[in-house]
Amino acid sequence: MSSVPSGSAEIKKYDTYYVNVDPDQDDKSTEIKLLSFKRPHMRAFHCSWMGFFTAFFIWFAIAPLLPEIQTTLGISKQDIWTSNICSVAGTIFMRFINGPLCDKYGARVLMGILLCACSIPCACTGLVNSAASLSILRFFIGLGGSTFVCCQFWTSRMFTKEVAGTANALVGGWGNLGGGVTQLVMGAVLFPLFKLGMSAEKAWRTVCIVPACVGFFLGAIITRISDDAPKGNYADMKKNGTMPEVSASASFRSGAMNVNTWILFLQYACCFGVELTMNNAAASYFRTTFELTTESAAAIASIFGWMNLFARGVGGFVSDKLNAKMGMRGRLIWQGALLVVEGVMVFIFANSTSLAGSIVIMVFFSSVVQSAEGSTYGIVPYVNPPVTGSIAGIVGAGGNCGAVGFGLGFRQLDTKPAFYLMAGTICASGLLTMFICIKGHAGLFTGEDSAEAIASYKKTAGPAQTLQV
Repeated sequence: MSSVPSGSAEIKKYDTYYVNVDPDQDDKSTEIKLLSFKRPHMRAFHCSWMGFFTAFFIWFAIAPLLPEIQTTLGISKQDIWTSNICSVAGTIFMRFINGPLCDKYGARVLMGILLCACSIPCACTGLVNSAASLSILRFFIGLGGSTFVCCQFWTSRMFTKEVAGTANALVGGWGNLGGGVTQLVMGAVLFPLFKLGMSAEKAWRTVCIVPACVGFFLGAIITRISDDAPKGNYADMKKNGTMPEVSASASFRSGAMNVNTWILFLQYACCFGVELTMNNAAASYFRTTFELTTESAAAIASIFGWMNLFARGVGGFVSDKLNAKMGMRGRLIWQGALLVVEGVMVFIFANSTSLAGSIVIMVFFSSVVQSAEGSTYGIVPYVNPPVTGSIAGIVGAGGNCGAVGFGLGFRQLDTKPAFYLMAGTICASGLLTMFICIKGHAGLFTGEDSAEAIASYKKTAGPAQTLQV
């Protein structure tokens, strides 16, 4: 690839692309070549999920260690749940502001800054000496969770709307996988390894330095090896006139004034919010309910996150395929069905009495949760394309708001009633799908797709493969 010289032609950073692109959608890619790491499209794809994966790993590195921390500090179950709530509350504000900042500055630099910033409090985990300091520390570590907005915006900026569901779901799912990997690596590998040469208390106080170092290094690297958009970086595009200046406040107002944004906000609260709650609670739940060791409980709890390896991607992929056949109505049918099934699975999980049964149900439960996350972000790029960053940020904040709400339920109620509350809320959110009405697209029961929308989705219904290796 080579830079295009300035002149009468539009100024771009790259003369040719390794993937097929749509010039009508700002040179966004119409296909996903998973084994390619070439700039700009696939480099951004892989940097987005790796950055979010690392942020997620840092965010929940402390979760499998909580039983040990509780014993060392002599704090209560309520104190632990307060810290869980703080860990997800910290990123709510950041997700709201990251959306319009992505619209203005791009996702690349923000991703790097946030990774470096959240690595610092993670490295300070060993300084915790009370319930209050634990909650404060987890609040600041949780700010890194807002990298999800950068992750989703980045791929929406690189891939056309017709394949964005798959692209967003894959990078989001592989990023969320960090929540499962951290349960296994921190709780069942690094913590026992550190314990070989020191006490359990000293082990949990030092082990979090490892993910902190990885996160800081990756944050510095990402900003140097990737691009903001197919045509280059935002700063250069604004200088050469390829991109107009964007007002972050105007972008946020436009996204926030759309009722569809808030319906998706609530629905994402009932899928990603559930995943965050399970990331915080699963290890402790299995340890206390089935009297397991910290290492065994962490290994089992990691299964929930490991489903992200494929489940979120499947959710987005099916959403794209239904869109290619039925338009937006296909996406909405899939979205509503997943949420209702998810709520039913929570009821079943809450009533499981055997360890083996709980594990099997958790596999199906987790798969549906993450498929719903992928489906949600298959709809987001359509709501108001010029302000996708702000909408992605608001909807992403919904996940953390859901985790705070469900966390309060688990803090104040016994485990089973808390699960029942969660299940009923999820089922109700599925019914809200009937009220999603996006301009130019059919709703679940009303309206019709515009001629432009039909022509657009029919382009992806042919023999071309959008997902390749």
